Amino acid sequence: MRTRPLKVALLGCGVVGSEVARIMTTHADDLAARIGAPVELAGVAVRRPSRVREGIDPTLITTDATALVKRGDIDVVVEVIGGIEPARTLITTAFEHGASVVSANKALLAQDGAALHAAAEANDKDLYYEAAVAGAIPLIRPLRESLAGDKVNRVLGIVNGTTNFILDKMDSTGAGYQEALDEATALGYAEADPTADVEGFDAAAKAAILAGIAFHTRVRLDDVYREGMTEVTAADFASAKEMGCTIKLLAICERAGDGASVTARVHPAMIPLTHPLASVRGAYNAVFVESDASGQLMFYGPGAGGAPTASAVLGDLVAVCRNRLSGATGPGESAYAALTVSPMGDVTTRYHISLDVADKPGVLAQVATVFAEHGVSIDTVRQQGRQDGGGEASLVVVTHRASDAALVGTVEALRKLDTVRGVASIMRVEGE
Repeated sequence: MRTRPLKVALLGCGVVGSEVARIMTTHADDLAARIGAPVELAGVAVRRPSRVREGIDPTLITTDATALVKRGDIDVVVEVIGGIEPARTLITTAFEHGASVVSANKALLAQDGAALHAAAEANDKDLYYEAAVAGAIPLIRPLRESLAGDKVNRVLGIVNGTTNFILDKMDSTGAGYQEALDEATALGYAEADPTADVEGFDAAAKAAILAGIAFHTRVRLDDVYREGMTEVTAADFASAKEMGCTIKLLAICERAGDGASVTARVHPAMIPLTHPLASVRGAYNAVFVESDASGQLMFYGPGAGGAPTASAVLGDLVAVCRNRLSGATGPGESAYAALTVSPMGDVTTRYHISLDVADKPGVLAQVATVFAEHGVSIDTVRQQGRQDGGGEASLVVVTHRASDAALVGTVEALRKLDTVRGVASIMRVEGE
């Protein structure tokens, strides 16, 4: 074993960073044995140096992250501060000054992954980011390495624990959205401002990363269709149960039938209770991968939290340190396929549409005509009069597969009918 330690700079010492430092200390002997050399925490960049950080030598703390990554003796920079800047500049500076990088920064990778990979390659350094998607679940490396000889056709998953906790609570208890969100906040699953989670921004960033790796194509955050889950209601769950389904916020990345294009999207969807993702409860994550040779694979586990995310960071750290010792680098960006990223309008799936309509003869025929005129085939229809009277009824239509563009046109036309009082909800049906 080499006796000179590999030096690690840690950018950020919050929930994840503090766990990375703790594991590096408590598992130092094991890490050294697995790597072939000791690893030494050489500096920790933070914003608030006065905070007490148990188990970390105070002399390692600095507020000058730029000076830390420019030192020249740093072998690996671990970036867990998040956000776009200063993380982007710090990472590229680290490459330029001889360090490889391990990051958990999904937002930055989804927005500027190609540029970061190019900077790593230009300086002959590694960029690893297992922790950026699905916490402790090994997912990036299986897609990038284990399935490198296969053709991945679809990646479908629950990649945000906060939203899954909320939807699971709504499903299992009948709670409304706000009630379930309040409980998630009280338990620490949701941030004080949950927008990034519940509006799908977090999942969309992860979908961009997954799609890029799975399909060997550059997919940016702007390429991902995003729809949040704040409009999901108890009534939607009641309808889902009548269909033998539940509702999940899904990240879906898939090839088109002709294989020449891909799509990436995040939105709530009904999935059958028989689908493996339907049984994913609480704040857990799970990702379902479909490929030509290996068939269907599912990756499941805790998708967030300090220790689980730190586990993924440390796995990357071991791999990068091994590469440093051997003088090699691991896999970089693979974007050779350069497939077209198609808009949401090209996506085909099934739909569940709930309408408030006038309770009188001929309404169903009018509605069915609108669907037919837009090329959307109806699978089932359920009509029920309102118990409170008022001359209105609820009409639920479930379609066969149709393009999103055709469905949008159908809904716009339905809203113009005098007999349609309103479109109560539109939910995609996936996993069938």
